[in-house]
Amino acid sequence: MKLTLSLLFLSLSLSLVQGLNPKCDIQDHSSTLQVIHVFSPCSPFKPSKPLSFEETILQMQSKDQTRLQFLDSLVAKRSIVPIASGRQIIQSPTYIVRAKIGNPPQTLLLAMDTSNDAAWIPCTACDGCSSTLFAPEKSTTFKNVTCDAPQCKQVPNPSCGVSSCNFNLTYGSSTISSNLVQDTVTLATDPIPGYTFGCVSKTTGTSAPPQGLLGLGRGPLSLLSQTQNLYQSTFSYCLPSFKSLNYSGSLRLGLSAQPKRIKFTPLLKNPRRSSLYYVNLEAIRVGRKVVDIPPTALAFNPSTGAGTIFDSGTVFTRLVAPAYVAVRDEFRRRVGPNLTVTTLGGFDTCYNVPIVVPTITFMFTGMNVTLPEDNILIHSTAGSTTCLAMASAPDNVNSVLNVIANMQQQNHRLLFDVPNSRVGVARELCT
Repeated sequence: MKLTLSLLFLSLSLSLVQGLNPKCDIQDHSSTLQVIHVFSPCSPFKPSKPLSFEETILQMQSKDQTRLQFLDSLVAKRSIVPIASGRQIIQSPTYIVRAKIGNPPQTLLLAMDTSNDAAWIPCTACDGCSSTLFAPEKSTTFKNVTCDAPQCKQVPNPSCGVSSCNFNLTYGSSTISSNLVQDTVTLATDPIPGYTFGCVSKTTGTSAPPQGLLGLGRGPLSLLSQTQNLYQSTFSYCLPSFKSLNYSGSLRLGLSAQPKRIKFTPLLKNPRRSSLYYVNLEAIRVGRKVVDIPPTALAFNPSTGAGTIFDSGTVFTRLVAPAYVAVRDEFRRRVGPNLTVTTLGGFDTCYNVPIVVPTITFMFTGMNVTLPEDNILIHSTAGSTTCLAMASAPDNVNSVLNVIANMQQQNHRLLFDVPNSRVGVARELCT
């Protein structure tokens, strides 16, 4: 079994860590930012020593557990979630973008996160921060946000410091102390004066992320809310495959250069968690068969937070148990009921012989998204072992949420058109 796992994970470790002639010097332009995978050769957050494919996937699965707990905590237990969304920060972002902060500009790498609102950045003299730090004292346009400013009411646990609004947030085993500040943030070639973000001054514990975060949610401190006049609350991204790290994706901000030929599905609003991008997943087709899923497993329910979201920070799609079991069983039937099925970590549908792969189609209101093989399977180097790259929601989280994750989004353009309350998906190779 150990040898099989090593073979299976070899190809991803090679492409994740080594990379051949990666193009790390691609410049952002207009309102388009380069998107790179956190394990890319171009990323300072890549592992210090090469991980085996096994270690990489199991690490991703572990992060997904934390991510799903975070997402489900947003929709559970409370009838209204407070406006501020950044109290939990993604532990290890999958995709990152460059941003320039201050004047003169300082370049930082921020996690791209559709399920968070605000930006959070580690700052000079931060106690416990381990990454590149923003130096406010070197910026001529930096200023603190005062306690009487409206933004101070939009952060968790605000308190008054000597000259600014301070706040504390928690994530996992970590506590994070921040000041609410403003400065010019430049994305690609677009300067955004007076952008409000958290300047992290102290972290404790082991869960705090080393890098900053760019929130692409819909709350009042999000990028969309702070740049409504510039970007009209519209953006799209194409995520590169983590198996092809010489490629880079893109984040396009605003209306220009967005795809014209694209199918849309309506965005749904959940008062419990207004930032999450809920959509109506009506059915799932495996091959030509629409599988039998109980309607309650897919139904949108604002009172419980149930439904389906697109999320950029979860790696592998998770479906609530009744939906996943129906998809998995039909997948197994079409691959071949007499073939031996093995498991790998959280994946329960793996094969050690070559298989013919049925398509999987997510059927949303107004659009269908049919996934090609690269979005469905994890392959070994020799192609002799493959796993269905989806799973049931973990038992230890409130499993009412279906999460369409970034592996299933890779090499697709997702267009978020918030003013018209819709999201579009079109196939696109991120090269």
